[in-house]
Amino acid sequence: MVNKMNGESLDITAQNIARLKELFPEILTDGEKIDFDMLKTVLGEVVETEQERYQFTWHGKKKMIEGTQKPSKGTLRPVPEKSKNFDTTENLYIEGDNLEVLKLLQKSYNGKIKMIYIDPPYNTGKDFVYKDNFKDGVQNYLEQTGQVDDDGNILSTNTESNGRFHTDWLNMMYARLKLARNLLADDGAIFISLDDNELENLKKICNEIFGESNFISNIIWEKRYTRNNDARMFSNLTEYILMYRKSDKLNYLREPRTAKNDLIYKNIDNDPRGPWTSVSFVSQRTKTERPNLSYKVFNPIKKIEVEHPVNAWKYSKEQYETLAADNRLYWGKDGENQFPRLKRFLSELSEGIVPINFWNYKDTGTVDDGTKMVANLLGKNVFDYPKPISLIMRMMNLAMKKDDIILDFFSGSATTAHAVMKLNAEDGGKRKFILVQIPERLKKQSEGAKQGYETICDIGEERIRRAGEKIKEELREKQQKEGMLDEKVVDPEALDVGFKVLKLGTSNIREWNVDFENLKDELDLYETPFVDERSELDIVYEIMLKQGLELTYPIETFEVNGKKVYDIAFGSLFICLSKEITPDIAKAMIARCDEHGTDTSSVIFSDAGFNNDSDKLNCLEILKDAGYPEDNLLTI
Repeated sequence: MVNKMNGESLDITAQNIARLKELFPEILTDGEKIDFDMLKTVLGEVVETEQERYQFTWHGKKKMIEGTQKPSKGTLRPVPEKSKNFDTTENLYIEGDNLEVLKLLQKSYNGKIKMIYIDPPYNTGKDFVYKDNFKDGVQNYLEQTGQVDDDGNILSTNTESNGRFHTDWLNMMYARLKLARNLLADDGAIFISLDDNELENLKKICNEIFGESNFISNIIWEKRYTRNNDARMFSNLTEYILMYRKSDKLNYLREPRTAKNDLIYKNIDNDPRGPWTSVSFVSQRTKTERPNLSYKVFNPIKKIEVEHPVNAWKYSKEQYETLAADNRLYWGKDGENQFPRLKRFLSELSEGIVPINFWNYKDTGTVDDGTKMVANLLGKNVFDYPKPISLIMRMMNLAMKKDDIILDFFSGSATTAHAVMKLNAEDGGKRKFILVQIPERLKKQSEGAKQGYETICDIGEERIRRAGEKIKEELREKQQKEGMLDEKVVDPEALDVGFKVLKLGTSNIREWNVDFENLKDELDLYETPFVDERSELDIVYEIMLKQGLELTYPIETFEVNGKKVYDIAFGSLFICLSKEITPDIAKAMIARCDEHGTDTSSVIFSDAGFNNDSDKLNCLEILKDAGYPEDNLLTI
């Protein structure tokens, strides 16, 4: 018995229910239904009978949550002609409605994203919010963006006169953040840029989605340092960055040290251990509180014993004697200090510094810096108010390791991609990005449209291309100046400045698009289940997505008797969509798997590719005899 491949994205509701049933079988009633009062009882909660309780709610919240959990039947289609280094890059740029895209990424990237950064619409009354249709999200997206007809635009200005001004924004954000949380690693974090307009509401929904205990900080960013004298009331110099973690697996944060941090380290006594700074040796505790830390210390320069009149010391007498013998106590150049200070050597610092929640413009950049950077790459006024890459680089240094993945699903001008490439160029990292942006059409009178760009995606993609080449050129110049032998110089040819463009669309397989009430009649009209004018590569990527494989896994091809076979991730998955599939293809797959040394694989055939049931049965039996689990053998 061969299995038919399921064409939907991850069913989050079914997954959650299955987990609850497994953990608490006693909550089941009437067979498969969940008794939520029993669930509360099992969890030690008192079941409330009163309706009044503290909660944050708004019109449409329940409908929005239900819609968020509805699986998507869409797909992500590869667009090699818009990509850069399509076959080798590990970066993704996805064009499409981020709600549907987040649904589609649930299998492939669940728990794999180390950091999320988003700069969503601030709901100022002049920007746009998404109008979601949970009946058929992909079709709604195609219609509203003009890819099917001219009925309108999925984005509309959310003016303050709108009776659902806050509601529309909350529905947009809650749905996307709820899906995004699933993608975060257990030790992952999310950063969200915002101003005053929706700060309180954003914090409330984040507390609900991520949990109040997982709030890390409300970072204040100094976005500019000069006041706007045209402002009628206040000139705002700051914005906010809310930071939450996925769980308490993230329980320690340090920022990397900078040259500025190290300026306080000097070597005024020519200590062979190098530059140092000093901290007080005096405790905040009194002698009465810590009598065991009260004793006399010796000033070796003035040859006198000293005792603090009120406070104890920070360390025991035994520790003091060890520190004094190791020349780690400083009494001043001529012994003039009343009490000793403890040396802290720069060479012995293995950790970074404790982060603070005020990021000033000198350390983190301004909106003007971001604007100038985009203008230098693409021309003036192509994109309004982009964030500086230094801001996102600071977040990445705080929350990511060198080989982690960052997701930005409100990509805009692709600042996040630029920041990833720049940081990798500085420290030799292999960080990867996934960017999502709706292909919002530019107004004809806009500067971007005048320069030939049709959508915001076109701007973002071109920025990545130009920024990547500029970063590589800067590395080459540094290489020539300092030489390849300098370990600080990253090899420009090793830097991943590519990106694989994928575009949200309806499924490539008819069975997942048609009216299910008339499924048999409609399928009988077609020779194959595949949609006309879709390539094999389209279908391969849809299979990878629905099977839960990362979309940057390597794809190789080989032929057996003129029939193409796709080898994904070194034998993790084999796909054959050719006609006249024979048992020789199954044997070749087994041999290829042995070459890779892969223990187990999945195999997917086009069901219409078999001439007869005998060939199909023989292929499947050959694979099963070779140790392939039956659940790993699928047809489509």
